[in-house]
Amino acid sequence: MSAAESTRDLAGWLAHLEGLHPREIELGLDRVRAVFEALGRPRPARRVITVAGTNGKGSSVAFLEAILAAAGRRVGSYTSPHLWRYNERVRLAQRPVDDAALCRAFARVEQARGDISLSYFEFGTLAALDLFARADLEVAVLEVGLGGRLDAVNVVDADIALITAIDLDHTDWLGPDRDSIAREKAGISRATRPLICADPAPPAGLLQHGLGMPRWCAGTDFRIHEGRDGRWDFRSAGGDWTGLPPPALRGAHQYRNAAGVLAALMQLPAGLRPDRAAVAQGLRAAHLPGRLDHRPGAVTQIFDVAHNPAGAQVLAAHLADLPVTGIRRTILGILQDKDAAPMIAALGPHTDRWYVPDLPGPRGGRAAWVADAIRQRTPDAIIQCFDHPADAYRAALIDGRPGDRVLVTGSFLTVALAAPEPL
Repeated sequence: MSAAESTRDLAGWLAHLEGLHPREIELGLDRVRAVFEALGRPRPARRVITVAGTNGKGSSVAFLEAILAAAGRRVGSYTSPHLWRYNERVRLAQRPVDDAALCRAFARVEQARGDISLSYFEFGTLAALDLFARADLEVAVLEVGLGGRLDAVNVVDADIALITAIDLDHTDWLGPDRDSIAREKAGISRATRPLICADPAPPAGLLQHGLGMPRWCAGTDFRIHEGRDGRWDFRSAGGDWTGLPPPALRGAHQYRNAAGVLAALMQLPAGLRPDRAAVAQGLRAAHLPGRLDHRPGAVTQIFDVAHNPAGAQVLAAHLADLPVTGIRRTILGILQDKDAAPMIAALGPHTDRWYVPDLPGPRGGRAAWVADAIRQRTPDAIIQCFDHPADAYRAALIDGRPGDRVLVTGSFLTVALAAPEPL
C-alpha cells in the first residue's frame, strides 16, 4: 500500500473510486470475479440472502435486517444507492460501518485488484463482502444494484434468492420487456437452492428459469390473509405465522414485500430461522429512509424515492388515500435515462403545482426536459424550474400554507439533495 493510500480518508477513497473506471455501469462478472479470487473469495456469512427486483428491494432488505436482528442473529446488509452518506450502504447489526472500517476494506480491495479496473459499485461491493467476511456474521443480506445475473453482488453464491416486483426499468441493459428482465434477475439463484418470487404475477422468464429448482411463488406456495386493524396471517407449505402486526413501512404493497421476506426466512435452517415474536418485532421496527416518509405539520411533507413508472404508480396509490385540503405541491427530479412520461401520468392527478429541479451529474435530468414532459400531458400545468432540488424544496415550503402537501420524489438524488437532514 502506498503512503497516499494509507492516509486517504473516506472522501478521498470515494473520489478515487469515481475516477477508476471509464463507465459508471458496465455489467459483467469477469473483472469482479478476478479481484474476488485475489481477496481469497471472502464468504460474507454462514447464510447469504440475495435480493433482486425492480421495486421493493430496499423494503425487503429492511424487513430481513430488522427481523433477523430481533431474533438475535448477527446480520449484515449491503444496499445501494445511499441517500446522504456512503456508510448507509454497509451495515452491521443495523448500524452503518464507520469510516475507518470502510477505508481499510477499500485499501484491501485496492491492493488485490492490481491493474484491474473496477467501477464504483463493483469496488464498493467487494469492500462490503470483505468487511462482512471479517465480522463473523450468521446472515448477510445483499441487494442487487442492477439486474442480477451480471451484477457484482452475484459473484457470491446465494443460499436463498428473493425476487421482488418485476417491471420495466433499465431496459437498455436488461431487455425491453418483463420477461427478459425477469430472466436477468433470476440469475441470482443457484441450482438446488431456494428461489422466492414475491411478484404476484411473475413473468414466464422467471417461472422457466432453472426448472426443477426449489421455488416458492406468491399466491401459490405462500399467501397472506388480511384481517382487522391491519393484522394479517402468512401461510405457506413450510409453516404459518398468524396475527402479525401491520408492517411499519407505509403502503399496501408492503404486505407483499413482507410476505416474500417471510417466505425467504422460512428457508433458513432451524438454528437461524426467527420465531413469530421476532417476526412481529421486526415488522414493527423496520425503517427505510425515503420510502413514503412523512413529516407531519401544518404543511404535510412526503419524501419518496420512486424513480420508475412502477414506483410512481405505487406512490400515486398511496397519495390517493391521503386527502388534502390545500394545494398539492410536487418537487419532481428525474434522471435522464428514466421514462418520465408514465411517472408524470401517475403523479399528475395528485399534483396542483410542479417544482422541477435540475439534477447534477452525467445522468441528471434537466428541469426543462421534465417540464416539457409535464406540458405535453397538461398544457396549462403550473410549473416552476430550479437549478437544484434544495431550491425547489425551499420554494415549495415558502409557498405552502396550512393544509397544503409538499411531495419530494423522482429519484434517490432528488430526495437526498432536497431533504435538509436524514429522515
